[in-house]
Amino acid sequence: MDLREYMSVRRAYNLVRQSQPARDRLTFEEFAALCRLQVAGAPMKTSEIAEYQGALRPTMTHRTNHLAELGLISRGEGGRDRRNVVCAITAEGSRCVDRISAHTCDEILPGQPLSRTLPERIVKYVDAMGSVFAKAGDLVLLAMRVEDSQPVTVTRLVDVLGLLQPTVSMSISALVREGLVERGPSRASGLAFTPRGTARAAELSARIAGIVVRRRPRSQKPDGQTAE
Repeated sequence: MDLREYMSVRRAYNLVRQSQPARDRLTFEEFAALCRLQVAGAPMKTSEIAEYQGALRPTMTHRTNHLAELGLISRGEGGRDRRNVVCAITAEGSRCVDRISAHTCDEILPGQPLSRTLPERIVKYVDAMGSVFAKAGDLVLLAMRVEDSQPVTVTRLVDVLGLLQPTVSMSISALVREGLVERGPSRASGLAFTPRGTARAAELSARIAGIVVRRRPRSQKPDGQTAE
């Protein structure tokens, strides 16, 4: 997956999430789990979703509990092993996926990557993107990498990420403490990578590049050939 496509979807989703009532807000990972169930078209074990997202079982239990509380999925015991919970998307969950994916499309501005992508395709992108966890600080590093030049101002990062400025500022402070980015002599001079930050951003970017988005099934031509 191209990094610019990844950032385009994350930015749009962040804007959509902020517009939702606090109780109904889903983290990107929760929405990705919901998209996973939608794309699968069948119930899945919590352990399967956790393995796909690279999450610990307690973390995934917390995510699925929240989705169940909102009525977006149902949770039941998986066969004889009561520890193996099976999740299924509900009708309300499917409507939520359709609604949020449509709003996410609306937030991708003309000229941005995937601006002409349909909501059902966004669902597949989010499903695939759920395999790579990126916290707020990681997103800041990726946003800096996707920019053509440095230093990058905080205002620009807020725009690229679609996050609130306090969230971005707190993430930047943490990155500075970790020695991954450095501030210029003044607030207006922006931020730049340290050598460690450059390496970390490259590592994250490589993980994004490894994301594979499922393509549309090929249609059969009358002569037996296939086409996209």
